Amino acid sequence: MSTLIRIAIGQMEVIPGRPDLNSATMLDMIGEARRAQAQMVIFPEMAIPGYLLGDTWEYEAYLRDCEEYGRRIVEASTDGICVLFGNVGVDWGKIGDDGRVRKYNAFFAAQGGRLCGGENFPYPFRIKTLQPNYREFDDTRHFYSLRKLSMEVDKTIGELLQPVNITIEGKPVRVGCILCEDGWSDDYAVKPMASIHRNGPVDLFVNISSSPFTFGKNDKRNRVFSKQVNETGAPLIYVNNVGIQNNGKTIYTFDGHSTVYNRRGEIVDFCRPFSQELKIIEIDLESGGENLVPVEVPTDWDTGAIYQALHYGISKFLAAINIRKVVVGLSGGIDSAVSACLYTRVLGPKNVYLVNMPSVFNSRTTRGLAARLAQNLGCMYTVMPIQEVVDYTYNQLTQTPVADLTDASEFKVSVSAFVLENIQARDRSARILAALAAAVEGGFTCNANKSEMTVGYSTLYGDLAGFMAALGDLWKHQVYDLARYLNEQVYQKNVIPQEIIDLVPSAELSREQDVDQGKGDPIVYPYHDYLFRAFMEHWKRAAPEDILTWYAQGCLEEKVGCRPGLVKELFPGPAEFIDDLERWWKLYTGMGVAKRIQAPPVLAVSRRAYGFDHREAQNAAHFTGSYLRLKHELLKAAGE
Repeated sequence: MSTLIRIAIGQMEVIPGRPDLNSATMLDMIGEARRAQAQMVIFPEMAIPGYLLGDTWEYEAYLRDCEEYGRRIVEASTDGICVLFGNVGVDWGKIGDDGRVRKYNAFFAAQGGRLCGGENFPYPFRIKTLQPNYREFDDTRHFYSLRKLSMEVDKTIGELLQPVNITIEGKPVRVGCILCEDGWSDDYAVKPMASIHRNGPVDLFVNISSSPFTFGKNDKRNRVFSKQVNETGAPLIYVNNVGIQNNGKTIYTFDGHSTVYNRRGEIVDFCRPFSQELKIIEIDLESGGENLVPVEVPTDWDTGAIYQALHYGISKFLAAINIRKVVVGLSGGIDSAVSACLYTRVLGPKNVYLVNMPSVFNSRTTRGLAARLAQNLGCMYTVMPIQEVVDYTYNQLTQTPVADLTDASEFKVSVSAFVLENIQARDRSARILAALAAAVEGGFTCNANKSEMTVGYSTLYGDLAGFMAALGDLWKHQVYDLARYLNEQVYQKNVIPQEIIDLVPSAELSREQDVDQGKGDPIVYPYHDYLFRAFMEHWKRAAPEDILTWYAQGCLEEKVGCRPGLVKELFPGPAEFIDDLERWWKLYTGMGVAKRIQAPPVLAVSRRAYGFDHREAQNAAHFTGSYLRLKHELLKAAGE
């Protein structure tokens, strides 16, 4: 009997919180798979309810709704087709650790209108073994894991990790059903794939996932999964969803990129990223999928992958919140230029309003560049000067007396140059951009990048305002890379004038930031981008103690990734280096936190984005004892 199985990979867009729409998509795909004579169709993890739902999981009515739509999918598994899909599994007779009804992140296998797998497992579905509780994931808050269940039923995890037995044209097929994190087991004591295979052996592994896009993650996943597949000797089909989901403060794109691995761990097929599709494959189980020819997979380590994720995320998020017109504050600098290009590409030039808002500190250079960019893009463009209103606010603050009612005395407040900078930034966003966006029935953007958000180099209720920070997960050097990519690959002409790319970055809020004099931001991006990244984005995050130790050892540039020799160019000695380090660390752990808490949601592309991905509390800056001792030694040795 032939061991060739025709399988449909249902890489679908999952809409969080809409089991009705998701199940309708699944039923359509099941029908398409049946017409293509597929014997099996596979859908992603949590395909029915969605994954990032916050505390929606606490509503029992929602759980019942998900169960009902799940039953409809099971009923559709007739006429010889086997349906594998993710949904919430509910045990109404038991409670979870939170005292609410028990929920499982579950993998369902249905055939002949009924569920499979109950003969060798406590439930007629499989449940997630390894629950991630890092980055954006919060599985343990809501779901009961297999590790907990094993203790309750007094069985080892290895005993519970059993394959699901199905039948394809009368022949038994043992399927290893795992959910997302169960395949990322390198750092866990439990290895689900190996355990299931020992209880099989397994003919085919299926990993259903809801895995957000992260820059470079597909390359890593392919290495991790290929290694595990090669060790078990059974082919693997990885099925991921597309679409966007969020946890309130961070927006995630899901790229799909569903992949088929033969028993050697070679990739033999994959779905296009960021695209809903039903892909039909024919895999020979006897040869472990070696009937399929290995293929090359495009890398997700380049700027093109970032652009694709941003374009997709912006498009989907705008549609989700029903914004059809966008207002962008266009300064003539790089961040607003890139934002303008991205939104124009998504919405078209007639739905993007670009606003230049000069004060006395804005140079003719940047005003001219803003106008050229707007003309290149063909967007709606206007110039709304702010100086008159800024002067009015300044005069009102400095000339209006403040009374001390305890003794009837009066005084007038003074406004520093720093406060005047903030007045300008707030006037632009809170007054002009917000009002114009409301007038055109749209939204206005936040153009802040990750470097600025790290140390709070942005004004609360000013340039940190907006409906979304599309560039909020890009370091400044990545913004420049994206600008060049937009010119060269997307628009294929210099829509962003080269002068904007070459211009010194500046907020232009004071005479000390005059770009025509070569004056700009206090952040030296070629160095500070990498220092800040070490603070928050490295998996083993670096504190000042680590940074100062690397500085003393002469390996700082190698450790953080900036250009060799740059540190010595910037800092004559340890005193200057330490002053700079402590300045930015205090801002990162102090005012920067307060601002990020109130910042717009960030569109994530990196391994750690601000928002719920980077959980932080408002605490005072702290320097370890080891740091203080090393600081003293370095300064003493330098005679300072």
